[in-house]
Order: sequence, then structure tokens, then C-alpha cells
Amino acid sequence: MKIPTNRLALMATLFAMAFVFQSCEQKQKEETREVEEGVIVEPEKPEYFLLRPEVEKAYGYSHAVKIGNSIKISGAVSMDDEGNPTAIGDMEQQMKNCYADLEKILKHFGCTFDDVVKEDVFTTDMAQMLEKSAYRAEIYKNGFPTGSWLEVKGLALPEFMVEIELEVHKSE
Repeated sequence: MKIPTNRLALMATLFAMAFVFQSCEQKQKEETREVEEGVIVEPEKPEYFLLRPEVEKAYGYSHAVKIGNSIKISGAVSMDDEGNPTAIGDMEQQMKNCYADLEKILKHFGCTFDDVVKEDVFTTDMAQMLEKSAYRAEIYKNGFPTGSWLEVKGLALPEFMVEIELEVHKSE
């Protein structure tokens, strides 16, 4: 008779352990469900930035848009606040003017050129661009971003020789 009693005791112990284990597992699922239900994910809203509001509204674009940690910056060209070309015929000065505008946009978002992950350059004269490209080392002191350089037939106005657009990752 002692053997069945030991078996009954063993079975009762196993049943009790299974019940406790299942109860713990159920409680963990309920806690997980509570956490999942308590998390509210807000859709990220774009933040728009206009460097020259009248010019950008007239041409129908925003100079920059930030969504989350990503910022896309439209191509900067050498122009004054009324949208007139500046530094006509001077590739290096046009580049400097582009980077000056891009720096203003980066500062607006609390960024620097160190946060740039992609730079695309469009130029109407690649030979001149290559001659003057050393200036970029003054801009990108800690390494160059990825990107492309493309020679194009023309830009928005015939006086523009270079246009530079950026993609930025803002670390939080």
C-alpha cells in the first residue's frame, strides 16, 4: 500500500507544481498585455522649415522636412533672399553660399555637418566642381558623408552652377 501512496504524493506534487507554473505564466501574459495596452504610439508629424518663405512658397517646396530623427534638405543654390542668383560665374563662391544656407538649416534643427549622412551635388560644370571641391574639407572636418555628384544640363536658373542637397540623421 505504501507504493500507491508515494505515487499519489508524487502526482499531487507534480500537479501542484504545474498549477503554480501555469499561474505564473498566466500572470506574466496579463502583465505583458497591460504594458502593451498602456503604450500609446503617436504618429510622427513632419516639421517643415522654410529658409526663404516667399521664394519657397512661390516655387512650391519646403527647404527642409524633419520626421523623427531624419531630416531631408532640398537642394541649396546660390541666391539672395528674393531668389536672385548670386556669385554668377564663380563656382567656389556659389559652393560657399550653398553651404552657408545649409548650415543655417542644420542649426535650426540643432545639427551640424557632422550629422549629415548623405550629400548629393548637382553641377553644370563637373570639371570646375572637381577643381573647387577641396573646400568641402573645411565643411566636413570629421569625415565625408555618402552621396553622389552629378553633372546636369541645367539647374533651376541658368546662372546656378551648383546645387547641394542633404540627408541628416539627428541623434537624440
